[in-house]
Amino acid sequence: MVKIEIVQGPLRPFPADDDRTDEGSELVFNGRVRSVENEKEITHLDYEQYEGMAEKELNIIAEETIKKYHIHDLFCKHRIGKVFVGEVSLNVVIWSKHRKEGLDAMTYFISELKHKVPIWKWAIYKDGTKVPSDCTHH
Repeated sequence: MVKIEIVQGPLRPFPADDDRTDEGSELVFNGRVRSVENEKEITHLDYEQYEGMAEKELNIIAEETIKKYHIHDLFCKHRIGKVFVGEVSLNVVIWSKHRKEGLDAMTYFISELKHKVPIWKWAIYKDGTKVPSDCTHH
């Protein structure tokens, strides 16, 4: 099963699920805003999306990930708008039978998300300057 949400405002991570008895691995990834971007301090990141297309593309990538790595479920929440230093902008949970396919699936999903999903982030420096934030360390 895939569950995708794009949210404005504080992100509440998906809760752990102790009722899962067939999956031996529950992987949780929380992407947080770092205080430095391009070797300069920032106050926050500002995320924008191509509304309608971003969620659609996230669903496609999630479905591909489930099939490719034979995982059971993938849940993803991505935040848009202002996300301040230290706050979570991305929450992904993957349940799989074993950790290896879960770890591989997580790496693949996040990499594909950064390459294909029309969500853009802008770094806002302390002086108010707004610059594109490129993710070149996939």
